[in-house]
Amino acid sequence: MKVGYFLSSEEFTPAELLDQARRAEQAGFESLWISDHYHPWVDAQGQSPFVWSMIGALSQVTTLPITTAVTCPTVRIHPAVLAQAAATSAVLTNGRFVLGVGSGEALNEHIFGDAWPNADVRLEMLEEAVAVMRALWEGGFVNHRGTHYTVENARIYTMPETPPAIYVSGFGPKAVDLAARIGDGYVSTSPDGELVRRFRDGGGGSKPAQGGFKACFAPTEDEAVRIAYERWPNAGVPGELSQVLPSPKHFEQASEMVPPEKMREAHVCGSDPDAHLQQIEQYAKAGFDEVYVSNIGPHQAGFFDLYKSKVLPALKR
Repeated sequence: MKVGYFLSSEEFTPAELLDQARRAEQAGFESLWISDHYHPWVDAQGQSPFVWSMIGALSQVTTLPITTAVTCPTVRIHPAVLAQAAATSAVLTNGRFVLGVGSGEALNEHIFGDAWPNADVRLEMLEEAVAVMRALWEGGFVNHRGTHYTVENARIYTMPETPPAIYVSGFGPKAVDLAARIGDGYVSTSPDGELVRRFRDGGGGSKPAQGGFKACFAPTEDEAVRIAYERWPNAGVPGELSQVLPSPKHFEQASEMVPPEKMREAHVCGSDPDAHLQQIEQYAKAGFDEVYVSNIGPHQAGFFDLYKSKVLPALKR
């Protein structure tokens, strides 16, 4: 299994993200995820740099492949603009860029006051957006008048040798079916083997499946639980709330119902390498080809040392 590092744009400054990318490559991680957010989930996370600026900077400090996990190409930014951004990112990284996409959440996409569509409409918009981007990557001028998007006399001039792959996120059956139908790969943050099988059986076949999770390294498990609850209590918010709540303050209110002990289930907490290995193994057993891990909190040096000295070598053995 390929193990990568997950850069959390919601929690760290641009300089910290660049430092983590360098550390990840030095520690032996094989690739990078980076989140694409307008807001953090809760104010305690405190950051949200523009992902396309970050990818440009990352291309100059690391040779690792980079995937957005994930970009919503439907409401906040028009797919014709994202097609240009992704093409430039692929050029900057010498083809080491994958555009991960998903149907988004109100937290990031409602900022212009547009009505937030229901799930079926969001998936319909996502499918059309992907078609628009791929048409632009074919070269030449594109004119498109669809259900949700209009493109007129648009051409992308700065193009990579090969168009970026598009991996599609899916957490429910309809989204997974769409990923299987239109995606070059599949993205999830749950070690759900049933969804991976649905992707593969529905047309995904042997295409890559990427999974990701958050850990919180600290000298003790209890300290890690405390840090995780301070910064990522929203991980315990149930159901579809993560797609429909519109602001960090609403996630903070919903997180008040999440008990701190829930963090032991939501995240890998502490410094025991076996706990981290067991979580990675869950994704391997579920059928994922790649897994990405993000570290919550301030103990970045300890996290990267743990993975460099114990976790990644154990996986290779």
